Amino acid sequence: MMNSLKKILLGEQGLVVIFAIAFVIVSLFVPSFLTERNMLGLLQSVVTIGIVACTMMFCLASRDFDLSVGSTVAFSGMVAVMVSNSTGSIPLGLVAALICGSIVGVVNGVVIAKFRINALITTLATMQIVRGLALIASDGRAVGINDPSFYQLALSRFLTVPTPIWIMVILFIVFGFALNRTVFGKNTLAIGGNPEASRLAGVNVVNMRIWIFALQGLVCAIAGILLASRITSGQPNAATGLELSVISACVLGGVSLAGGRAAMTGVVVGVLIMGIAENVMNLLNIQAFYQYLVRGCILLLAVLLDNLRSSAAGRGART
Repeated sequence: MMNSLKKILLGEQGLVVIFAIAFVIVSLFVPSFLTERNMLGLLQSVVTIGIVACTMMFCLASRDFDLSVGSTVAFSGMVAVMVSNSTGSIPLGLVAALICGSIVGVVNGVVIAKFRINALITTLATMQIVRGLALIASDGRAVGINDPSFYQLALSRFLTVPTPIWIMVILFIVFGFALNRTVFGKNTLAIGGNPEASRLAGVNVVNMRIWIFALQGLVCAIAGILLASRITSGQPNAATGLELSVISACVLGGVSLAGGRAAMTGVVVGVLIMGIAENVMNLLNIQAFYQYLVRGCILLLAVLLDNLRSSAAGRGART
């Protein structure tokens, strides 16, 4: 029986079981947790992590990762606000932000895939460079939004649910479909499983990796635009530490750090677990300092689970 329980917990459905149990316990013992206002607030709080996790899943599944996502989110938000203010056109600001985010992603992809520089070093460097660009462009200060219409990106609602939540859900569906039902998704998992075998099978590994990072930059720009709208300004120091939260959510959701394994349902649950942990601490009036402790514990748990899953998969393959 213990072996069966362990198999369930380490399988794809294991995280869902853990999440369901935790959700029920929290609902019973934390006042106001299940209220509509709190549920919408919880979903709003994980929009940035959730959106960026959609493409971080592809990066991790292909044996890469991106530490520059937090800086790209902040920089894209800054670009959206500054271009909108200077031109008087919100659409121009949004397009500029999407282009800038995509450029950061392409640069990461080219340096990593074509020049074969380690992803850790490359994205650590771009994290500093892009954050520096945001600080230089704004002189280290927040940039206010001139046109109040920009706020509607975050404040507008459809069927009583805030628009950013709908955007996050749509991206979950789109990238979940891309992972499971398209050649792009299958090639991503194949590259993560064995890059050399994928190359010999005809997959253009270099171009695939560049495309994955380009999509990562584009999605970061979307998250940056929504974040700037929600906090009503472009903040050069926004989204600090986002990369760790996103990677934690993905790995907790079953995405393997060794590549070759990913599932959107697991990523969604991982994102929600990250959000619920923070939400519960806020409801219980626990000091914000403890959130760092909890995030660190979640990251360690995520890596431990990934290690156990990989070990179990290795034993299963041998038998």
